[in-house]
Amino acid sequence: MLELKNIYKYYNPDTINEFQVFNDFNFKLDDGDFVSIVGSNGSGKTTMLNLICGNVEADKGKIIIDEKDITNEKEHKRYKKIGRVFQDPSMGTSPSMTLLENMSMADNKGKPWNLSWGINKKRKDYYRSILAPIGLGLEDKLDEKVASLSGGQRQAVALLMATLTPIDFLVLDEHTAALDPKTADIIMEITDKIIREKKLTALMVTHNLKYSLKYGNRIIMMHKGEIILDKKDQEKEKINVDNVLDEFNKISIEVGNSV
Repeated sequence: MLELKNIYKYYNPDTINEFQVFNDFNFKLDDGDFVSIVGSNGSGKTTMLNLICGNVEADKGKIIIDEKDITNEKEHKRYKKIGRVFQDPSMGTSPSMTLLENMSMADNKGKPWNLSWGINKKRKDYYRSILAPIGLGLEDKLDEKVASLSGGQRQAVALLMATLTPIDFLVLDEHTAALDPKTADIIMEITDKIIREKKLTALMVTHNLKYSLKYGNRIIMMHKGEIILDKKDQEKEKINVDNVLDEFNKISIEVGNSV
């Protein structure tokens, strides 16, 4: 279980540009939930992910994982349990390194490096075995630099790297937003398969309303630092894109967004 309790967060405090994102914000994520997060620009979606991952500190409140207070825990320690995939795949991969080097680096997450070799070539067959089912031909590109791969291939690599070692939570920050529709569909299918097979608890920020309803068991909509819609399991199954779109249009007009 993951919980954000009584969270307050300001940006640029005590300046003319002061902006309050959260004012006594609360959110609970049950084990096994796959939550899609939609909402207006500036609603706090990415800030919530950053608070959970430790990129941003709360001004007040607590962040709890499995009944343990991790509010002051360093970012690198949180990533022992959390995998994250960003919109830009270069943030989850090293473009100047080969695919083999990237996979080896992810494979060693949380392990002491000491003076041993960073690349274990004996693991090549294993990497091929997990790359092949994706269907993007990555199993034959282990010796190529990640920078030479297509956007979809790179995002697939980032997703595999984030989940290569055992984790409990997967955080997806608009990870299909920079892809063309066909490639985005492929990445979402891979994402759903990984979450199901590894029994992960997942949070996905997305602007794609179709994905928010098709995937996962829960959807929340955020606006001005608050959750204004929260549907789970059977309740989520009863709503459709038009329902969510109507709600989104209301807040979009208010903040000047366009769908």
